[in-house]
Amino acid sequence: MRDRLRQRPGGKRGLLTGPNPADRGKLGSKIHLVTDRSGLPLSLGISGANMHDSQGLEPLVRGIPPIRSRRGPRRRRPAKLHADKGYDYDHLRRWLRKRGIRHRIARKGIESSTRLGCHRWVVERTVSWLAGCRRLHRRYERKPEHFLAFVGIAATLICHRRLTK
Repeated sequence: MRDRLRQRPGGKRGLLTGPNPADRGKLGSKIHLVTDRSGLPLSLGISGANMHDSQGLEPLVRGIPPIRSRRGPRRRRPAKLHADKGYDYDHLRRWLRKRGIRHRIARKGIESSTRLGCHRWVVERTVSWLAGCRRLHRRYERKPEHFLAFVGIAATLICHRRLTK
């Protein structure tokens, strides 16, 4: 019995439970999301939980539909993009700069991500609205196309609720 108990860093004793659940080998899905500044979803995507966030940025930005404006041609891309430390890579910064998108990405080890808090909470709020849909809280579908369709339906409901107020 004593072999299984080990002293923890905080001084508490307990059973060892195995590998850390935050390891990269997680099962499940992630919902990737780009919103406007009011929290309306513009582009959606899903990926495996073990895929890094930075790999989902380019398809999301490419998937933003043309934005209707009152004057002039439709805008094809956002003017500015705020992102957290998970997207802090030089190749993403160069890609955004080449497309004419100003970026504000927190740098690892240099800046605190709390400075992005006033912009980040809008996205977190939209993600929590999506998580409020029972079908998205736990993935029941085997096919990713079906799960993405349910995410799209939930995003449409969010847009409908926000725009009809």
